[in-house]
Amino acid sequence: MSKETNATMHARDMQKLTAAQRVMKFFSISGTYLFLGLMALIVLFPFYWMIISSLKTLDEYRMSTPTFWPRVIMLSNYLDAFTTASLGRLFLNTMYVGLVSTILSLVITILTAFAFARLEFKGKETLFALLLATMMIPGELFTITNYSTVTNLGWINTYTVLIVPFLVSVFYIYLLRQNFLQIPNELYLAAKVDGTSDWKYLWKVMVPLALPTLISITILKMMGAWNSYIWPRLVANDEAHRMITNGLRNAFTETTGDVNYPVQMAAVALVSAPLFLVFVFLRKYIMSGVSRSGIKG
Repeated sequence: MSKETNATMHARDMQKLTAAQRVMKFFSISGTYLFLGLMALIVLFPFYWMIISSLKTLDEYRMSTPTFWPRVIMLSNYLDAFTTASLGRLFLNTMYVGLVSTILSLVITILTAFAFARLEFKGKETLFALLLATMMIPGELFTITNYSTVTNLGWINTYTVLIVPFLVSVFYIYLLRQNFLQIPNELYLAAKVDGTSDWKYLWKVMVPLALPTLISITILKMMGAWNSYIWPRLVANDEAHRMITNGLRNAFTETTGDVNYPVQMAAVALVSAPLFLVFVFLRKYIMSGVSRSGIKG
């Protein structure tokens, strides 16, 4: 068999192999996108059902056969939800608690992370290990002792009880410390040679370099305050200090005792909208902050 014939057969075999690889790649990519699309539908369907339910009449909502699009679009449900549940006051309470707790928590987190990342003091590693060990304890175990403490301090039904108990987050301290450790120590030593104080170096050098992580912490802290339910309902359930999550409970009960579910769904949609917008527009900052802190996967 001539060399030309062998070369031709080899070329044909390569073409067949390449064609088979292309087919396998096509089916692999198609299967991946099909799976992701199916998972997306499963995740998004509850939100779709919430939206269409918020636009229905109560009679249509109670029909034995559900409809997947409202026969009559009731935009007035959103106005009724806003007025019935006093969402304006609930939004203000939640925003106040979220902003104050986030600002104070950022200050505490920055100072603590800087101390564990750059300052040298006796027992630093042991203390940090003990701090990390507290992450293994479920937060629910502290509910009774925290409630007893704030009751003795007279903080029940105040903004203080909603802000102070959760100012310190070990996870945020760990996240920011890991980011600080990635900043070259030569910068710190050079700043000390130039006579720069630790306070000035922290706010002029380390904080700007760790800005993505700080943005991530800010977003996560605000989302945590927005979604908080058990603790606010336990310690601050009066009308003046009610948070948005527990404020929606029993806010749409009619005089007959039945719940107006379409109006309730409209209120839930209004409450969920800010978090949805935060996720859509700021998710890249969360991922960037986590990846810069050396926590991947």
